[in-house]
Amino acid sequence: MLTRIPKGTKDVLPPESARYQALEELMRKKARLAGYQEIRTPVFEHTELFVRSVGASSDVVRKEMYTFKDKGDRSVTLKPESTAGVVRAFIESGLYAQALPVKLYYLYSPHFRYESPQAGRLREHHQFGMECFGAKEASADAELILLAMDVLTTIGLKGVALRINSIGCPNCRPAYQQQLRAYLQARTDKLCKDCVERMETNPLRVLDCKNPACQTELTDAPRMLDSLCNECKTHFEDLKRYLMVADVPFMVDTGIVRGLDYYTKTVFELTAETPNGTLTACGGGRYDKLVEEIGGPDIPAVGFGMGMERVMMLLEQLPLQDRKLYPRSSTPDVFVASLDRGTSVDAFELVLAFRKAGMKADMDHAGRSLKAQFKYADKLGAAYVAVLGEDELRQGTITLRNMATREETQVPIPAAPETLKRMIDREGEGA
Repeated sequence: MLTRIPKGTKDVLPPESARYQALEELMRKKARLAGYQEIRTPVFEHTELFVRSVGASSDVVRKEMYTFKDKGDRSVTLKPESTAGVVRAFIESGLYAQALPVKLYYLYSPHFRYESPQAGRLREHHQFGMECFGAKEASADAELILLAMDVLTTIGLKGVALRINSIGCPNCRPAYQQQLRAYLQARTDKLCKDCVERMETNPLRVLDCKNPACQTELTDAPRMLDSLCNECKTHFEDLKRYLMVADVPFMVDTGIVRGLDYYTKTVFELTAETPNGTLTACGGGRYDKLVEEIGGPDIPAVGFGMGMERVMMLLEQLPLQDRKLYPRSSTPDVFVASLDRGTSVDAFELVLAFRKAGMKADMDHAGRSLKAQFKYADKLGAAYVAVLGEDELRQGTITLRNMATREETQVPIPAAPETLKRMIDREGEGA
């Protein structure tokens, strides 16, 4: 074998690809119902965009980005997340001049992060995300949270739980950061190396550390919620009211800060229960200053990202009877079996007629005998086999065999597509 798939990447093969298609169709449906339209951005951007938006102090920029020089000696980066690119497109295309809010979503968007591959998290992974520009009210935050929860519960995930927090804004956060930094500096010798670095660049990131020793030291750390300005406090209380009106349980978790520097006010995570414990399925929040920081007007925004490999992994951990994602079948409605090479052109023509009538149709392309074609059709799971031989051609008829009941029906060739379509429709109504 010449080479193998790169570490941290994955091939999606049938029938798994059909499950992804079903998930994508569901996501598109939920997005459209709420007035969101699809946006597609390039797989790479100028490196400066991510340094400026995600934050030079973030682990993503410092350790995880795939950055390289192109042939014009320009620094470009495979996108580690999609929000920055969506914001860039929002500004560059002048979407901010439209009636606000502008609601956008992206689907199966490839992201690249150089990190240790783990379950549901790959170096190349894909996300479904939604971004709402120009809506400052907490109702927009609640709407997005509910849309994300709706996707996860609709496919059957168990124990979907919501955790929310507010990390303030540029007005109230600096004073809190000073308090937190002073608290952490008294415990420098007990923090991990990464947290000692984060303490100086962005102390809020320490709150997100997964090191048990660091978490122990954070037990009595000051909370951002206690330092919120009136605007942030009102916004957070409004969010809680909207969630309660929607009858959505939530938990306030002051440890949620998210890993990217552009967040303001609302941050949230959705988790699901699995046989391997509680796993995060989705995260997001508000980024009211990002549009302006990238060079656009002062427009508030809020959004989320949902890892599709992670969601699929969570789904596949469920028992089959609990999964509520229904891939479309690719098995043929009809397989046209021809007696010999002399009738293969007629079989080909009939396959096209069946497909034109809206049915999944196939035929033999390997020169099999009639008996072998029946075996092949059975392996494919074909519902019917249409037998086309010299006698049938002379009589202008075709034999339709139901592969489940073995019943056979002879019909005129021109009427075969519509006749079979009616037969299949009747069977579907009786199912």
